[in-house]
Amino acid sequence: MTTETPAFHREVVRLDDPATGPGQVAGHRARRLIDGRDPVFTDPFLLMAEDWMPHGAFPLHPHRGIETVTVVLDGVLEHRDSAGHSGRLMAGDAQWMTAGRGIRHEETAPQGATTHSLQLWINLPSALKMTEPRYQDLVGASTPTRREAGVEVRVFSGRSGEAVSPTLNHVPVTMIDARLDPGASFHQRLAAADNAFVYVLEGAARIGGDKAKVRPGQIGWLTRSDEGGTSVLEIASEESAVRLLMFAGRPLREPVVFGGPFVMTTQDEIAQAFTDYRNGRL
Repeated sequence: MTTETPAFHREVVRLDDPATGPGQVAGHRARRLIDGRDPVFTDPFLLMAEDWMPHGAFPLHPHRGIETVTVVLDGVLEHRDSAGHSGRLMAGDAQWMTAGRGIRHEETAPQGATTHSLQLWINLPSALKMTEPRYQDLVGASTPTRREAGVEVRVFSGRSGEAVSPTLNHVPVTMIDARLDPGASFHQRLAAADNAFVYVLEGAARIGGDKAKVRPGQIGWLTRSDEGGTSVLEIASEESAVRLLMFAGRPLREPVVFGGPFVMTTQDEIAQAFTDYRNGRL
């Protein structure tokens, strides 16, 4: 007779609430929600920024060695890249871009408008840093959705309940956009070893068995276990409706070397990325 290992129950281990500051151009405001200073703690997540961007905030620029996940919270995001791709993302949509061996792209608000967006950088394992670039535009209205009493969970990557996303991952990542009516709750199952966090957009969420309060604008980093198996995360609202994003991913446990828009595993690889960029080989 075998006994199933009980699921590990997640709790909030750290709260982050960085300040908003000026961005790159006039009219641009930004928050660095994950700042890259502790990649071992945030692994496989590298950086995350929340932007209120005007037209021209992010002109054509390169990336290598990462994937970016861009979520449009309000407004319209226009994008184009050096391979000739272009398009528009609306509020509620997301884009999963694999930079891989290299891409140059531009993200901007329409002329005269401001776009509120969130962008997360996910590390690629060393064996896949030079993989072919690809885009996946994820339309919010057609995203697989889990619905329970007072709860709607859009699954942009991975799984929640019986809702499974077709998004392709190089690093297994769960990404959900959850909306809860006042007094509602649900449970999210994750691999116990995955690193995970919630970012609350609206309302005040109660997270974990100890019901730690995570307020709007705060990131709640969650406990994890290296013993394998599954984990359960309890997410609840109180007197007001809640909207939050949750990300969970398998840590890579590899060296991380930042070189501006490039993230590799050695300084030599960073130098090569800059050489390739200067010589038009991205």
